This record gives sequence, structure tokens and C-alpha cells, in this order.
Amino acid sequence: MGHRTCQVAAARALPSFSRGSDEQRRQCVLLDYTSHPVPYRQGWELQKQCVERVQALSDSEEGHDYLIMLQHDPVFTLGSGSTTNHLKFDLETPPMEVHRVERGGEVTYHGPGQVVLYPVLDLKAHTPDLHWYMRTLEEVAIRALWEVSGLEGSRVDGLTGVWLGPNKVAAIGVRARRWVTYHGIALNVHMDLSPFHLIVPCGIAETGRGVTMVSEELQWRYGPTCVTPLSELWPEYCCALQQAFEDVFGVQLVLPDDQPQPNGRALPAL
Repeated sequence: MGHRTCQVAAARALPSFSRGSDEQRRQCVLLDYTSHPVPYRQGWELQKQCVERVQALSDSEEGHDYLIMLQHDPVFTLGSGSTTNHLKFDLETPPMEVHRVERGGEVTYHGPGQVVLYPVLDLKAHTPDLHWYMRTLEEVAIRALWEVSGLEGSRVDGLTGVWLGPNKVAAIGVRARRWVTYHGIALNVHMDLSPFHLIVPCGIAETGRGVTMVSEELQWRYGPTCVTPLSELWPEYCCALQQAFEDVFGVQLVLPDDQPQPNGRALPAL
């Protein structure tokens, strides 16, 4: 089977945020910073700003959600309760930035070429169930993989994330504060996977399991001549993830009236 090309436009025309919208779908403001790698701490701070905004408007008619999309500079992150036993380097002299954050799960790596989605959703307006939320996040990645590349992502009993065969292609780590979510899901599109060899990714040491990325799977399955050019994979996946997110969460992605723009590589405050 040959892979299919994403049928949605690379640049989607999204409506602007409207406080008086009559749309039945809950509005979700898209903050898209996928064009360049973002330092981890800046993306982390932006999430917390969005959480405060969503909480402040919870149960009001003006309530809405946020979806932050970006890619990070190279960084390792550890969940709030994760062990350092899964690090294969001295934490006193790390090879790159390391942050311990609020999400669940063990250590993972983020870097350029990996699409990261940080949904800030008021689950009270959706389904207040974290298991439902994580399975729905997985569904977003599963649909995007099929829509763009014809790849059949799957779930593994007892584990989170999305898998292609024995290898993980999308990792999940989430947190909720008063039912408002942050952190999220990261899909490996085309990136340097070598930093994953410096950790036990997500704490999964099971023999035969590893980490993969879309471009590697396409070249292995279909050969280099049948693969969408790498320059096209990134916008295709960013677009398909947005579409799948709207569909499975039942929201309407909208752009803020005054889209905050980065100052150089720095993310702006909301």
C-alpha cells in the first residue's frame, strides 16, 4: 500500500476568536509557534498563562480553551514523580537542558522536528476524565498518521502513547489543575533520535521496544522514492493534527484577534 498525501491545505483558514459566537462547538484558541524551535521554559510558562485564563473563565459564557502547537529546542523533561534511574548521564553535567515538570510519566526528549501539542482544556466542558482525555489525545495522532501517510498507529495495553509496530512515535504526559489540562502529546515527524539513546524513554526498558519517527517509517515501508518530501511532511502534519484535534474533541479552532508574535525566538506573554 502506498502512502496518501494529506488532503487538507497546508495553511488552514481559521476564523478569529469571537466572544459572542453562536457556534455550538466550544472555541479553542490556536497559538501556533511551529515555525521555529522554542526554548522549553518559554513554552512551559505560556501553558501556565493559558491555564490561568481558562480557569478564570470556567463556567462563564466567555469560557474557551487553548491549543499551543510548537517544536522545542533540545531538552530532556522528567515527570513530577519520575526517577533519575532512567538517565544514562550524570545529572550534574547533562548534555543539554533538563527540566522536572508537573506532568505524569518518566523522562522523555523534545527537539526540533517533533510537533508538540499542549492543549489547555477545561475538561468540565468536555468529559472530566483523564483516561478519556489521554485516549482522545492518542486518537488525534492516530488520525493524523493515517491521513497524511497511511500509517496505522496503534495503542498498547497498559502503556500510553501511539505506536508503529513495537516503536513509539508519539509520547503523552499530562497534568490537570482543577480539571484544566496542560502538557500534552509529542509526535516525532523528522528529527534527530540519537538523544533518546541517553535515556530510557518513558521508562520503558522492555526488549524490542524503541522510539521511531514518521520519516524513518516511511522510508522503511515505502522506499525513499515513495515518500513525501521532508520539507512537506512538517506542514502536512501540523495541518492534519489541527484537523484531527477539532474533530475528536469537538471544538472549533480559532485565531486570537491579536495573535501574539514572538520577539525574535522568544514567545510573548498573553
